[in-house]
Amino acid sequence: MPALNLPANTPPGREGPGRRQWPAERRPEAPEIDWPALVRRCLDGDHGAWTELVVSQQRRVYALCYRFTGSPHDAEDLTQDVFIKLYGNLHSFDAARGGFQTWVTTLTRNLLVDHFRRSRQQRVTDSMDAGWDQGSESPRSEPIVDQRSTPLEQAMRNDLEHMVQAALAKVSPELREAVILRDLQDMDYKQIAEVLGIPQGTVKSRISRGRAELARLLERTKGQVM
Repeated sequence: MPALNLPANTPPGREGPGRRQWPAERRPEAPEIDWPALVRRCLDGDHGAWTELVVSQQRRVYALCYRFTGSPHDAEDLTQDVFIKLYGNLHSFDAARGGFQTWVTTLTRNLLVDHFRRSRQQRVTDSMDAGWDQGSESPRSEPIVDQRSTPLEQAMRNDLEHMVQAALAKVSPELREAVILRDLQDMDYKQIAEVLGIPQGTVKSRISRGRAELARLLERTKGQVM
């Protein structure tokens, strides 16, 4: 097995003098990647393969952690934990049982559940074992800025990002995770059902209810701002 090259390709250790800025936006998975072959190369000790795998997944993993926690600091630490766990469990990936992206998302979600169970910061729920009820004042990560945007446009986007994240934090946990996986992680109903371990019909229902709850919260926030 190749050495885990954390400094170059995964979040720096908590003891390090600096912390890597992880983008909060999702990067689409490259369709040309042969995931089973890439995993085999990693298991065979190919350092370049591990680098390719990490680079292709780090933004998506960070975005998932951030959306669930609302905290850039927690999301950064959890992203590091995900890659350590992912590396240690690469041998268990089975392409016959599902896609690599779904496998990574399931691993990430399970780690998030474990994290909040241990921290005792959240209430236990039927769907996730732990609720993710963060305050609306949680700090947000730095967005990717379009250099062609005006300061006013950037400020408006930043305000919208904050409003959406604050509203997401108030959506009930079982609905929140469904909305995040569908609308922010762009997973299909079958993949979400596999990650959450529930029927596709239940997935669709939770997404619909979650979107309605989020829209209601955003409308209320908009009314307060106006």
